[in-house]
Amino acid sequence: MNQLRIQLLGEFALWRGDTRLALPPSKKTRALLAYLVLSNRPQRRERLCEMFWDLPDDPRGALRWSLSKLRAVVNSSDSEHLLADRERLVWQSAGAQIDRVLLDQALAVDSLSHAELKRWAQTLSEPLLDDLDLPNQPLFQQWLTVERLETEHIAARVAQRLCEHPKTAAHEVVDYAMRWLELEPVEPKACGALLNALRTVGHDYEAQRRERQLRKRLQKAGVKWVTGTKQTALSHAHSVESTTLSPERRLLARQKIRFCSAADGTRIAYATLGEGPPLVKAANWLNHLELDWDAPIWSPLFQQLARDFELIRYDERGNGLSDWEVEEISPPVFTTDLGTVVDAAGLDCFALMGISQGASVSIDFAVRHPDRVTHLILFGAYAAGWRIDADEQQIREREAIMTLTATGWGRDNPAYRQIFSSTFMPSATPEELHWFNDFQRQTTSPANAVRFLSAFGDIDVRDKLAQVRVPTLVIHSRGDKRIPMQSGREIASAIPNAEFLSLDSDNHLLLGREPASRVFIQAVREFLQR
Repeated sequence: MNQLRIQLLGEFALWRGDTRLALPPSKKTRALLAYLVLSNRPQRRERLCEMFWDLPDDPRGALRWSLSKLRAVVNSSDSEHLLADRERLVWQSAGAQIDRVLLDQALAVDSLSHAELKRWAQTLSEPLLDDLDLPNQPLFQQWLTVERLETEHIAARVAQRLCEHPKTAAHEVVDYAMRWLELEPVEPKACGALLNALRTVGHDYEAQRRERQLRKRLQKAGVKWVTGTKQTALSHAHSVESTTLSPERRLLARQKIRFCSAADGTRIAYATLGEGPPLVKAANWLNHLELDWDAPIWSPLFQQLARDFELIRYDERGNGLSDWEVEEISPPVFTTDLGTVVDAAGLDCFALMGISQGASVSIDFAVRHPDRVTHLILFGAYAAGWRIDADEQQIREREAIMTLTATGWGRDNPAYRQIFSSTFMPSATPEELHWFNDFQRQTTSPANAVRFLSAFGDIDVRDKLAQVRVPTLVIHSRGDKRIPMQSGREIASAIPNAEFLSLDSDNHLLLGREPASRVFIQAVREFLQR
């Protein structure tokens, strides 16, 4: 009786039992709650401050105030839905009834009744979070636009199912086909459904008039008109492309982020995007499934690959959207976490790409599971960490860097940034370096950054190189100052029949704007298509 019910479709509203709950009057506070509920994953406090509040105000203070108001509404003595610590906020959906979640579950059933489809069509006639636009908060507004587009896509599928349902009367098909076309204006199937329905109810003249209009519309959009009821389906991309979103955001709108649990209970965030043969990118240091998409460094690589393949990425434990408070960060768990992700994603065979230390993880996995990896791509790879065979002076230098990392992580300090920028991407512009510095701060904690640097020193897959039995492509930047090209050459020579490609770049992290990035993409495409 005291179950929390949340309405996201239409006006944002909450009920406990039969009682409607009074939400805070602040629209930002209500929008914050809606974002936490719909995204349904742990959120960094700093990220939320950036989304909802502007400087020079006190974003952290505003966030604390909003949380105090929201806890009083959603938490009760027998259910705690909103949890927070010093770094993160977590929305716990267990025990709550959320209309958008119920909708997704219902539509996953092919045998959904006609009455249920009609009920959901009525519910979907209202926009998602109709009263929560924040035009002055571009990050939130962009997220809301993408979610509304996805909801419209769902509404179009409901209208399509009703058009095709045998219990839908002919005059109702006209209405549902009109709704379908409103949501997907250049969908050939919707055009055919409307014209057929109009003719069925005897409106031949109206069907002829509509057909002329629709032919012009599809011709203008570059979509081929096909007569008859069996039309060539048009992807959701066309309905999305009619908006003002950039191509990158239209692609990101289809990214699905999920969570899986490692053997020790650590939650690992992973994302799938695109269609085609599966390509898994092993996690490397500094990943964030959402923030990566705006990266001037590797985001162009991801965007291009997702156009040809089903791209599966994940955030390493202690990093990004995965759990930060973890007991172990070490090479062995890097490999087992990769296995956890591909199992959760339901992948039997896939191509595997590893960048930097992700390459050693990929090598280890490919040797352990040769029947699952079809192709192996290694970029900026090394087989042995800095602690392996290091002399005393090298160890002292690395330990000094870890000490500096513990105190300078994420600070806008040119001296600290120079240590990383001079090796990771010496060709970066000041703007790109500023982005990278800010990205570091949001991606992991100073303590975890030190733990990662220490763990990378223990990597050693040298004895596994000769055991690799899958087609392998090794790519390395000629001027890489972080991991010298000699490392890539040695790996390629030790792996049987491996191919080697050097890039005209001095960056360990490729910048999306440099020509070497395009060469990388083309080489990967050609290698995977063989």
